[in-house]
Amino acid sequence: MSLSIRNQIPGTVVSVHPGEVMATVKVRLEGGQEITAAITLEAAQELGLAPGSPVRVLVKSTEVSLATAAVGGLSIRNQIPGTVNGITSGGAMASVKVGVVGGELTAAITKDAVTDLGLTAGSSVVALVKSTEISLATD
Repeated sequence: MSLSIRNQIPGTVVSVHPGEVMATVKVRLEGGQEITAAITLEAAQELGLAPGSPVRVLVKSTEVSLATAAVGGLSIRNQIPGTVNGITSGGAMASVKVGVVGGELTAAITKDAVTDLGLTAGSSVVALVKSTEISLATD
């Protein structure tokens, strides 16, 4: 299956914590970084997720925010450090490629944000992704 979602990083399920409707799933990415996905309990069951299950972490580029350092006092659980590999700018928006251990993420942010953050190729950044914006896929 081909998807328009640019961010697809392989990982392995570490744990599944079911709730009444939602489940939180901790996934270790190939680079060792752990992330949390909040998905429906039904989806977790249908995918057969359990510790050790191989998955692909999927995140739309519009759901990736960037910071120039780790951010404290924030409800966003997933903070993935990386380095800007490249920036492509359009009229109002920019596509920022961020190299992370085990893969690459694309963030769609405004050109103003790129300027305000002083981003250039080689800049250190932290990709921020809410757990509710992460989807999981199995092969």
